[in-house]
Amino acid sequence: MTVEATTERVLRLLALLQRRPSCTATELAAELGVTGRCVRRDVQRLRALGYPVHATAGVGGGYRLGAGTRLPPLLLDDEEAIATAISLRLASGGTVAGAGEAALRALAKLDQVMPSRLRAEVRAVHGSTETLIGPVAEIDAELLMTLARACRDAVRVRFHYPGRDGGEHERTVEPVRMVTTGRRWYLMAWDVDRDDWRTFRLDRMRAAVATTWRFRERVHPDPVAFVQRSVTEAPYRHLARVRVHAPADRVRDLVPPQVGRIEDERDGWCVLVVGGESLDWVAAHIARLTYDVEVLEPPELREAAAQLARRLAAMAGPPSPPSV
Repeated sequence: MTVEATTERVLRLLALLQRRPSCTATELAAELGVTGRCVRRDVQRLRALGYPVHATAGVGGGYRLGAGTRLPPLLLDDEEAIATAISLRLASGGTVAGAGEAALRALAKLDQVMPSRLRAEVRAVHGSTETLIGPVAEIDAELLMTLARACRDAVRVRFHYPGRDGGEHERTVEPVRMVTTGRRWYLMAWDVDRDDWRTFRLDRMRAAVATTWRFRERVHPDPVAFVQRSVTEAPYRHLARVRVHAPADRVRDLVPPQVGRIEDERDGWCVLVVGGESLDWVAAHIARLTYDVEVLEPPELREAAAQLARRLAAMAGPPSPPSV
């Protein structure tokens, strides 16, 4: 058998191991059309190249690709290569400090070895796509990794966080999940000192340290729903609930999750919950939806809407005659 054929078979073996959590030698031999002895030799070749292929003996045993001390080369199929390249392109303009530069370096490496037919497809997507990026809160990549490990390992985290009095206070939390809105990152965690669930903005954290104190995971609310409720309701002076005569999916297309929360209702209606520092702003924001709306609460929102209507009517009226 030629060297080229052996190399091709070893790469096929690697693809099989990357695609499945575990494979028996019999399954691999059948897929590759070789003997079990040949599979064992190819596994040794992968190990020599730095791929940590673990073997389990006995009934139900087999081979699986594990984690090693260094990152070996990855084998991507066409769809995976395109998806990775597009994701790296989007990550290059993200909210994680330093990640944009790292994403560009990884994209350059991938583009260098990518076949021309795939490179053309990726560049076609890049050439026809623009990213509309508003003001974002950039966070440190090390902080992101610290919190990710703490969520995974169920260990407490300590950090400094600004309070409503303007000063910074040390907080000790049991982290559950991080949630991103695209502009900001949030951590949902159990606040040990306040004995309740809390949401924290990652860009406001200082000196975050993972402790060695392990905690037993609690029954917790859905992290996405909890963070959305926190960022759309808690920070604001006024909270409004209105019924909108439109399906929930249509309203969600118009109202970002960090701005308002939409609840499904029957008969083509939904309920929008939105907060704001002034009821005038809330009324103007809701009026932009161009759907029929019924105010549920607070009743003062009706007067704010009436004032907005009078101002709009005056704006739409004929111009005043010039003064003589």
